[in-house]
Amino acid sequence: MWISESRIIVVMSGYNPIFLVILSLVIGFVIRWLLFKTGLIHSIRKVLRRVQDWFHVYQFLKVPEFNEAMQRNHFHRKVSLYLHSLPSLEDADFTNLVSGHDQNDIVLRLDPNQTIEDHFLGATLFWFEQKTQPDRISSFVLKIRKTDKRRILRQYLRHINTVADEMESQRKRHLRLFMNVAAGEGGRGETRWRSVPFTHPATFETIAMEKDLKNRIKSDIESFLKAKQYYRKLGRAWKRSFLLYGASGTGKSSFVAAMANFLRYDVYDVDLSKIRCDSDLKFLLMETTAKSIVVIEDLDRFLEPEKESAVTVRGIQSFMDGILSACCGEERVMVFTMNSKQWVDPNLMRPGRVDVHIHFPVCDFSAFKTLASSYLGVREHKLFAQVEDIFRHGASLSPAEISELMIANRNSPSRAIKSVIGALQLDGDGRKYAEMIGRQIGVDDVDVQSFGGDELSTVKDSRKFYGFFRKRNGRRTNYPKI
Repeated sequence: MWISESRIIVVMSGYNPIFLVILSLVIGFVIRWLLFKTGLIHSIRKVLRRVQDWFHVYQFLKVPEFNEAMQRNHFHRKVSLYLHSLPSLEDADFTNLVSGHDQNDIVLRLDPNQTIEDHFLGATLFWFEQKTQPDRISSFVLKIRKTDKRRILRQYLRHINTVADEMESQRKRHLRLFMNVAAGEGGRGETRWRSVPFTHPATFETIAMEKDLKNRIKSDIESFLKAKQYYRKLGRAWKRSFLLYGASGTGKSSFVAAMANFLRYDVYDVDLSKIRCDSDLKFLLMETTAKSIVVIEDLDRFLEPEKESAVTVRGIQSFMDGILSACCGEERVMVFTMNSKQWVDPNLMRPGRVDVHIHFPVCDFSAFKTLASSYLGVREHKLFAQVEDIFRHGASLSPAEISELMIANRNSPSRAIKSVIGALQLDGDGRKYAEMIGRQIGVDDVDVQSFGGDELSTVKDSRKFYGFFRKRNGRRTNYPKI
């Protein structure tokens, strides 16, 4: 026995040390490859986690999507933002691939069968998602050791709030446009709002509005954003309401889009025709979020005496300034649009319900220059004097009508401006000046452009185009200016 052992020692001592080093490196590489390339390390971690679970007592905390009153739980949204930013999401067994706010972006989303872990102040925490059947209402569940709960839970929840708020501010919020669906279209427990990305390009620089008025509105909005503590001091809800009134096509909807882009607020477009009662309207308000603009368009149409509507005037008044509006209207802007406010009960528009009234008139020369700059890239032109003269003599068109003419002739600014002049000649208010303007624009001033071999003069072509435009949209109603 002693002889055999001595032989083994002799044999081992006979190996070259360099060979032993190489052999150990090869064995280490094989072990590393088995652990990380074959997924063995993940299986070992699972086994170790289960062994640890045998020696610890856990508590489960649920974060539901809706509370008991079926109001949306805003902390659920923050937890979702936080969890989807964790690096451990990439290492999970189940992960959903979905398109992001940009359709070209692919992002990871938590799967209901998936558990991810997080580390905070030396503690390991586990998250997974549950969805109830058949409503598919989401809930996030936090699994935490009881020994860690008292030590870190409050700090951990504050940490989630802080990180989620920073994420929203850093990405400047991808805006959404929300539209309400009719009662019964959403499943039990589901929200009545459906949303799409809000990509409207309108800004305060591109809308046609008097410069001084535009600056005053921007100043008012900026003052509102900074006045949270001031409103609290006064005991008032931190919200602002606007009434936009004017004929169709004067830019009210574009103004709402410009306001949303300026504030970086989501837009909730309320369709009153899909509301079944006053309480239904209140329920929709409860489901809106902070940093949003709530819009009701063509409100005067639903206030007409002969108009049958499920929503009453009292319901709309409560929506504007009721207790629910004060409780659920924080950090919101409400916008109501009308074609005319002449026949609307003044009590509906009193201060407190509507803070700012903005009239959108038909286009004047100042608005025309703004449109020419935005649509044609022209700030000055030799024909501007003629346009100003015909506006001064009473001709008028809506900004939408002028912008359509500019879009149709965008390749030639001169042709576009002459098309506008031709359309102004056909307008009822400026028709008596048509002969005078026609003499000012001579034959030599008319651009000729080839379209498939047919040459059309600017004025003649613009008259045909504008006649078709007026036929489709009907005669514009001249509302009295208030």
